[in-house]
Amino acid sequence: MDYVYGPGRNHLFVPGPVNIPEPVIRAMNRNNEDYRSPAVPAMTKFLLEDVKKIFKTTTGTPFMIPTTGTGAWESALTNTLSPGDRIVSFLIGQFSLLWIDQQQRLNFNVDVVESEWGQGANLDILASKLAADTAHTIKAICIVHNETATGVTNNLSEVRKILDDYRHPALFLVDGVSSICALDFRMDEWGVDVALTGSQKALSLPTGMGILCASPKALEASKTAKSVRVFFDWNDYLKFYKLGTFWPYTPSIQLLYGLRAALDLIFEEGLENVIARHSRLGQATRLAVEAWGLKNCTQKEEWYSDTVTAVLVPPYIDSSEIVRRAWKRYNLSLGLGLNKVAGKVFRIGHLGNLNELQLLGCLAGVEMVLKDVGYPVKLGSGVAAACAYLQNTTPLIPSRI
Repeated sequence: MDYVYGPGRNHLFVPGPVNIPEPVIRAMNRNNEDYRSPAVPAMTKFLLEDVKKIFKTTTGTPFMIPTTGTGAWESALTNTLSPGDRIVSFLIGQFSLLWIDQQQRLNFNVDVVESEWGQGANLDILASKLAADTAHTIKAICIVHNETATGVTNNLSEVRKILDDYRHPALFLVDGVSSICALDFRMDEWGVDVALTGSQKALSLPTGMGILCASPKALEASKTAKSVRVFFDWNDYLKFYKLGTFWPYTPSIQLLYGLRAALDLIFEEGLENVIARHSRLGQATRLAVEAWGLKNCTQKEEWYSDTVTAVLVPPYIDSSEIVRRAWKRYNLSLGLGLNKVAGKVFRIGHLGNLNELQLLGCLAGVEMVLKDVGYPVKLGSGVAAACAYLQNTTPLIPSRI
């Protein structure tokens, strides 16, 4: 029973947590088990191997930690760096801001590169900083791949190219919370040293599992990193990996079975097909926004996100009222504008186990809400634009050909 009941299903279109597919819900509907029995380590072994596939790595070492993306951030930082280490970090929205706050509170020397919200990371400044750093005082580059507050996706391959051009040894740490398993992500090819995601985003699981992958270079750095860590210490995991029992403390049995089901669905669809589906849904949403006569918060096409669209509203409309009205009247959950863009944007999340018709239902709901709050939208305009695009680009479902 819903805490606040509404007929039918809630239309969940925030950029995480996302819809959980029925097979995953069924897989998690089970009793507790003894995680020291032979069954759980056997399942964990295969999960760790399969998790590497969504990061596109063969050399990385994965860690599945009972935490959120925030805990995964802390794990990435404290296992590879020492207090006082200089890091370059990009501030482009609310979640990069929160990661920078964590970096500063962990006593790192954070060199913040700030961009206007709606823009991507300023990589020209990164290049100039690396060029000047002949003594290699910069120990890490920290970047959010996909900033969900503004719907901005950064170019990670370009970051790697800049590091290589200056032959700089800094670690490359990436928040892939709202990108991995939805956007193109290539850990090995792009030389990412630590990548991380959260279970409640594109994996379409409940919140509660932070998943990281560490390169051999990151593991080597962890041997000398002096940051205090206990719960997030990779060494504890590595000891149990060698023993074949895998868990230094109690995991969520239900989440492990859910992860197994979620990965099976992704692999059945095909990871490249999953990424292509997100690309279609992102473009359809942007076409709808354009048809409504509204603007994307993201200022350039090269930064458009295929997992979330932040929609700017006219000054006479409070975007928070759009979110409130959507939930109260249409059982539609949209994302609020955060911090600097509070009241100025609302966000449409289009990630996870989601299809074209679900998205069209959301877009229809948004149109009704826009009409409710006094915006002169032509009903059906955005839906029609999205429909026209999706009808021409949506392939047959591979398993049904």
